[in-house]
Amino acid sequence: MNANQYRWFEFILIFVCLPLLGFYLRAHLANWLIPALIVLMSVCGMLLLGDPHFKRFRLTSLGQFSAVKRRLFSFFFIGALFSGVFYGIINQGNWFLLPRNSFHDWVMLLVLYPLLSVVPQELIFRTYFFHRYKRIMPKKTVRIIVSATVFALAHIVYANWVALLLAFIGGLLFSFTYAQSRSTFVCVIEHSLWGLWMFTLGIGQYLDSSTIP
Repeated sequence: MNANQYRWFEFILIFVCLPLLGFYLRAHLANWLIPALIVLMSVCGMLLLGDPHFKRFRLTSLGQFSAVKRRLFSFFFIGALFSGVFYGIINQGNWFLLPRNSFHDWVMLLVLYPLLSVVPQELIFRTYFFHRYKRIMPKKTVRIIVSATVFALAHIVYANWVALLLAFIGGLLFSFTYAQSRSTFVCVIEHSLWGLWMFTLGIGQYLDSSTIP
């Protein structure tokens, strides 16, 4: 098995087989999604740090933040306004349900979600993916689309089409941001903004492990 074949094998194992296995075992994984995500992040992180060709500054620097900041924040504010109004119309009962019903849980979410969920996801699906598979997917556009697709597939464990659709759209947005900024930190900022807004608004119910059927 040559290097390219090995990378294809690894890609299919991590980004296709694991999510499908998770979907099959979803009834037993409700309390283990975050630990599993952190373990996978640790493995990917060790492989990245052990690669002499990986530029470590991409993890913490702002990279080309100036090239994406206007689009990043304008997209977020427009999207937050539209989604807030739209979701309030179609599902007023769940509108801002978490901060209204459990302010403490909402504050905990604001603190823990970026650290325990966003950081691992961005390191795996953006930093690791873009660096590790550049050789077998040399075109940046292909990597953006494939990254978004496997990011959505990873959300199949929630067993609802809303989670898949939101993950695919978010995956396209975050992958495009990483391709432009070359910064994990910038993607963490963007992902955190959107994720926290979705959970605050009430759409996060579709991404709640406690509701996995």
